[in-house]
Amino acid sequence: MRGLPAALERWTDEKLEIDVFPEDRAPSPAELKAWVQDADGVVALLSDRFDATLIDACPRLRVIANYAVGYDNIDAIAAAERGIWVTNTPDVLTDATADLTWALILGLARRLREAESVIREGRVWEWKPGMLLGRELRGATLGILGFGRIGQAVARRAQGFGMQTIVTTRRTLGSEASSVFGVEQVSFDELLERSEVLSIHCPLTDQTFHRFGEDEFRRMRRDAYVINTARGPIVDEAALVRALEEGQLAGAGLDVFEREPCVEPGLVESPRVMLLPHIGSATEWTRGRMAEIAMTNAVNVLLGGKPLNPVCAVPNPR
Repeated sequence: MRGLPAALERWTDEKLEIDVFPEDRAPSPAELKAWVQDADGVVALLSDRFDATLIDACPRLRVIANYAVGYDNIDAIAAAERGIWVTNTPDVLTDATADLTWALILGLARRLREAESVIREGRVWEWKPGMLLGRELRGATLGILGFGRIGQAVARRAQGFGMQTIVTTRRTLGSEASSVFGVEQVSFDELLERSEVLSIHCPLTDQTFHRFGEDEFRRMRRDAYVINTARGPIVDEAALVRALEEGQLAGAGLDVFEREPCVEPGLVESPRVMLLPHIGSATEWTRGRMAEIAMTNAVNVLLGGKPLNPVCAVPNPR
């Protein structure tokens, strides 16, 4: 692990030898292999990729505790087949990520990036009735792809803004979803066609990779915004740039990227895009709790117990 010194204090009395990666950056694949190949447990960040080859190079490994909710950086099936637990940190980052989603929605709707640049660049301005007119959210349609904890939290907040919320999710929602969250379940096609703001909250899988590409953007409203605080590769960034340049979309708000930390150049240059460096969970409380949960999962396994948050069953743990 790296960057988690505060989370280590409560474990100093345990009979554990804890090694922290010495630099405040992601290790290269070669560095990661050299660092973890003799480890019994690892607290991994989402930039640390544990594929089957790396897992096979770690004969003592018993647990990979991911410091995130998503675990697409880890081959969890390969790990389970080898008797290794993979864990994540659910629940604690729900509100922080939902809040950031709304920060992006509001920033786009009210053109905050453009407005702030007027002041920061020292441009001459005066109040005028038509200056930097944005969008009203009340009465607009919010579409949500994926209706887990974060998607639900985003929907709750939408009620306060008076938005109509439609949802596409794999499971069938009961009448309770409509009464509690104020949502209507629709097909993916209808989600594309009706959403004025479309917010992505599904996991990254083989099925959701590039779920939003040229065809999907072409089918959306030309005044729509796309928000992604889930995983970058769900959106084909090159296709998104083309859609923005051709006026097929009004704008986009991204906290995650297809090839982090690299960003598609056309996105950086576009005045209609808000870009954030993957800070959805970046509050002091949330990151602290994530570290505690990841460490608890790892230590439980290393001391002979079971993790609190396994992402899949391990029939024959090491």
